[in-house]
Amino acid sequence: MSMSKASVILIVIVLLLISSKEAASIQSGSRSILRAVSSENKAQVDYAVDLNSTNFDAVLRNTPAAHAIVEFFAHWCPACRNYKPHYEKVARLFNGPDAVHPGIALMTRVDCALKLCFGQLIYMGGLVTSPSLTCLAAQINNKLCDKFSVSHYPMLFWGPPSKFASGGWEPKEEKSEIHVIDDGRTAERLLNWINKQLGSSYGLDDEKFEYEHLPSNISDLGQIARAVYDVEEATFFAFEIILEHKMIKPHTRASLIKFLQLLVAHHPSKRCRKGSAEVLVNFDDLCPPDMWSTDKQEAVSDDKGMLGSFQICGKEVPRGYWMFCRGSKKDTRGFSCGLWVVLHSLSVRIEDGESQFAFTAVCDFINSFFICEECRQHFYQMCSSVTAPFNTSRDFALWLWSTHNKVNERLMKEEASVGTGDPKFPKIIWPPKQLCSSCHRSSNHRENGAGQIDWNLNEVYKFLTGYYGETLASLYKEKDRLGDEVTDGVIADLVASTNAVVVPVGAALAIALASCAFGALACYWRSQQKNRKYYHQLHSLKNI
Repeated sequence: MSMSKASVILIVIVLLLISSKEAASIQSGSRSILRAVSSENKAQVDYAVDLNSTNFDAVLRNTPAAHAIVEFFAHWCPACRNYKPHYEKVARLFNGPDAVHPGIALMTRVDCALKLCFGQLIYMGGLVTSPSLTCLAAQINNKLCDKFSVSHYPMLFWGPPSKFASGGWEPKEEKSEIHVIDDGRTAERLLNWINKQLGSSYGLDDEKFEYEHLPSNISDLGQIARAVYDVEEATFFAFEIILEHKMIKPHTRASLIKFLQLLVAHHPSKRCRKGSAEVLVNFDDLCPPDMWSTDKQEAVSDDKGMLGSFQICGKEVPRGYWMFCRGSKKDTRGFSCGLWVVLHSLSVRIEDGESQFAFTAVCDFINSFFICEECRQHFYQMCSSVTAPFNTSRDFALWLWSTHNKVNERLMKEEASVGTGDPKFPKIIWPPKQLCSSCHRSSNHRENGAGQIDWNLNEVYKFLTGYYGETLASLYKEKDRLGDEVTDGVIADLVASTNAVVVPVGAALAIALASCAFGALACYWRSQQKNRKYYHQLHSLKNI
C-alpha cells in the first residue's frame, strides 16, 4: 500500500514539474491557471490581445493602431465562450504579425472575472485528489470593468485607443468617443459594423493586405504622425541590412559611430535613442574591428555577430509592416520612405552648431551603408558638391529637402519610362501645394521639376520643422510618451504577440504547484510516520 501511495505521489510531482515548466514558458496573457495548464488550449492560437488592469492603459496608449475594440467578458460565461471563435475570426484580420489589415484596429479582451489563485493538493484516504484552489477574494479587473459600466457579457466597445487609456464610459455620456458595439454577436455582423465605421469593405476571407484601399496622404498633414512607427521600423531595417551584408569594416566603423551619435541625440523615438546609446557604449564589444576579418569569417559566416541579437529600437520592433510609408503596391515605398523620414526628422532636431556634423554623418552613412548602388552614388555626388560648411540647422534641413527633391525628380523620369512607380503615391516635387500652399510663391509654375518652382524658403523651413518635428511627434505627446521611458516588456510585442497581460499568472501557478508538491509530500510523510508509529506500537504489544 505504501508503495502504491509513493507511486501516486511521484507521478503527481512529475506532472506538476512538467506543468510548471510549461507555465514558465507560456505568455503572461493567460486568463487563468486552468487555461495555462490545459494542453488543449495550448495548441490554440489567440489573435485578440488579453488585457487586465495592470497593462490596459499602457498597451492601448502605445498601440500604432488607429482604432481599438475592447471585449469585456467572464471566462465562466457560456455565451462568452461561444462568442470567442467569432471574435477571433475578426481579430485575425487586424492583430498579429500576419495580420491581413495591420494598423487598422487593435482587438483586445478583458476578463472581468479573472482571479489569482493558489492551490494545494488534498491527501485523503490514500488518494490524491484535485487541487483545492484558494483565490483572492476580488477579481483583479473589477475596477477596470466598473470604469466602463460593464452591464452584461460579452460587452464590446469601439474607440480611439488613447481614449480607452485612463478613460471610461458611462451609459448617459453623450459626447464620448468610445461607443458600444450593439450589433456584433457574430463574426459577420461585427465585421460589418467595423466596415460601416471605417467606410471599408473588409471580408472574413481576406488573405492579403488590400493595398488599393490605402488612403492617400498627399493632402493630410496629420498622417505624418503615424510615421513615428515607421522611423523605428526603418532604423531597425537599416541596421539589419548592415549586419546581413557584413558591412561593418575598418574603413566604415567611423561612419557608423558618427551616425549612432546623431541617433542618440536626435532620433524622434526615445527607445531608438536608448538602443543606439547602448550600441554606442558597447560598440567595441558588439562590433570588434576584426569581427568579419578573414581569420574570423568561418566563425561568423552564418551569424551577424553579437550585434545581431541586439534590438536597437526595443523588442516591439520590427512590427513587420509600415504605417505612413506603406505603398499601394507590394514593393513600393516602405524602407526607402521610412529612411527619408528618419533623415528629415534628424535635420529639424539638431542645433546650429551640429549642422556640419549632421551633414557629414548622414552623407558618410549613406555612402557606406546604403546598398542601392545607383541611389548611393547619386546621393554622395550631391554631398560632394557642397563646397562650404553648414553653419545653421536651417541650411542643412533645406539642403536635405532640396536633395530629396532632386532624387524624386530623377526617379519620376525613370519610373515613368518603365512603369515601376506607385500609382497611388507617385514621386512628386515636395511639398505639394495641398500640404503647404505658402511654400509656393506662385501657382502658375509647372511642378514637373524642382527648378521650375519659385519656393519661399522661409515657409519651406517652417513647414519642415512643423511637419517632421512637432507633427511627427504628436502621437507621442498625445499618448504621454514624449520624454517618458518605455518600460521593457510593458507592451510585450503588442502586434506580434497574441497575449499582452502582465499579471503574474505563471508565477502564481508555480507557487501553487510548489504548494501542491510540498503539501503532497508532507501528507505522505505524516501518513508514513503514523503507520510507522502504529507498527511499533503493535510490535510492542506482541512482545508483552
